[in-house]
Amino acid sequence: MVATPEKLQPTEQLSSQHRVAVLLMGYGEVESYEDFANYNEQALNLLTAKFAPVPTWIYPPLARLLALFDRHEWGHQHHDFISPHNAIFEKQRAGIEKNLQAQWGEGVKVFKAFNFCAPFLPNQVLAEIKNQGFDKILIYPLLVVDSIFTSGIAIEQVNNAFAELTDGDEHWVKGLRYIPSFYNESAYINLIARLVEEKITADLASAYLPSQIGIVLMNHGCPHKAKGFTSGITESQILYDLIREQLINRYPLISIGWLNHDTPLIEWTLPNVEQAAKNLIQLGAKAVVFMPIGFATENHETLLDVHHIIHALQKKHPDLNYVQMPCVNDNSEFLTMAAQWANAHITELVSEQTVAVNPQLAVAHHHHHHH
Repeated sequence: MVATPEKLQPTEQLSSQHRVAVLLMGYGEVESYEDFANYNEQALNLLTAKFAPVPTWIYPPLARLLALFDRHEWGHQHHDFISPHNAIFEKQRAGIEKNLQAQWGEGVKVFKAFNFCAPFLPNQVLAEIKNQGFDKILIYPLLVVDSIFTSGIAIEQVNNAFAELTDGDEHWVKGLRYIPSFYNESAYINLIARLVEEKITADLASAYLPSQIGIVLMNHGCPHKAKGFTSGITESQILYDLIREQLINRYPLISIGWLNHDTPLIEWTLPNVEQAAKNLIQLGAKAVVFMPIGFATENHETLLDVHHIIHALQKKHPDLNYVQMPCVNDNSEFLTMAAQWANAHITELVSEQTVAVNPQLAVAHHHHHHH
């Protein structure tokens, strides 16, 4: 059982002590082509700097080049595809807030911030949180796996925003907590395994033996070298192993599949999703289920990239059955568990003694060692 704090009396709910802003953070995806170059440049600046020896002057022209590719892929090959990512993320935000407010009352609010999409950039959203008088913040990147490319960027942007938003001697933030990822939360692992089993039971079990059903569990690809930053490989691997463990006795053909961005000069995690599927087909799979496990929210990778991969496999193996499954998205069970993971941190924020932080005191100290 999850320990849940007692319901607060309505009078208490209004006191500032019991007010907490939950900053739910996601990537965000652009919804208009004009924004592509700008989005790509910001993403490149934040991401590429972490693992590739790329000079900064290259970002703007590279971003424009990538925008052309995106324009081709989304516009021409996919009839002006608009990513549903932001709309799904809003449903996740609203659902988590509804669950938290049932527990805590109106004093807890959930704000969303996107790494790369105005008007929800972290500095814009934190300014709004400050404006509304919140001084306790739970930073909550809604991410399955913690890495420098996900929550690392989130923290970097939050810190930049805090640096911009200082005023006076005392920092306005009096309490801060952080939830890095949920790769090993049993509720999430059980949900994913159950969704896969339900799908197989509904669509495949009557036509294929369990040993003929291949399952590709898809993680976000990770570069092997990230200058010593956490690149996400360890947590992604553990996540995969835990879900595989739940399914392997009934469905022997399971493989990890990494959705990589095939960039030159960078060594990515293997096997990629296409290779993983080919491997299972070689072992006798007649149907292949593609389940995203390293993403909680649909995005162009889980939709378009997987779609392309299935298309390529269909050309080689037209008689096979390919099943593309969605992320957990706004599944109500997922939104309930996501709210529960925040409860203990909110309890700490409302009950701890507040500490006034004075930025003026942060002077560089040089310690001289005397021999």
